[in-house]
Amino acid sequence: MRIGVVTFPGSLDDVDALRAVRWSGAEAVSLWHGDADLRGVDAVVLPGGFSYGDYLRCGAIARFAPVMTAVVAAARDQMPVLGICNGFQVLCEAHLLPGALIRNSHRRFVCRDQRLRIEATGTAWTSAYEVGDEIVIPLKNGEGAYVADTGTLDRLEADGRVVARYLGADPNGAARAIAGICNQRGNVVGLMPHPEHAVEELCGPSTDGRGFFTSVLAAAVPA
Repeated sequence: MRIGVVTFPGSLDDVDALRAVRWSGAEAVSLWHGDADLRGVDAVVLPGGFSYGDYLRCGAIARFAPVMTAVVAAARDQMPVLGICNGFQVLCEAHLLPGALIRNSHRRFVCRDQRLRIEATGTAWTSAYEVGDEIVIPLKNGEGAYVADTGTLDRLEADGRVVARYLGADPNGAARAIAGICNQRGNVVGLMPHPEHAVEELCGPSTDGRGFFTSVLAAAVPA
């Protein structure tokens, strides 16, 4: 299986995501923002960072990168796509996921090991977990508060599309403590915390992020 990781100008965690993909047993494929070619991958990860310097809004310029034309088309054809942190912001800007990520309510950058509860396991990226699993993975963001109108939030809850929720004190003021969501089909997931930083005992607070990368091995649709 081939999993592509997109590098935008300003991406910080693309190398970590590529490493996590290799750890899972898949072939990691580097994808460049300026190329509208997914190189035959079976799934795509949009990594964390500050794409295009976060000018305008986080992810607002990356949404128009040539590679995103191909990502949007592939996602609509059910290819698994995972957006982590800045990648989550890009998915919202590209309208593959509803809502938006705004500045943290306390107006400070947050960087810490974060407890989460897995709320949905019927997605391409979370099937390795059980509903209710509590995991710890790193969180680092300045504009990580997920927001949407009440109707959208109610639909996400009713449809089981809240993928993960913050436990303990809400770190960024996200609506209903939402840390991640998915689209209707479950092939597109956006997550603010960073599972790619929690796949090995040597380098992370846990190995709890592994499930996001092993889950997709069974879910990919060939390009």
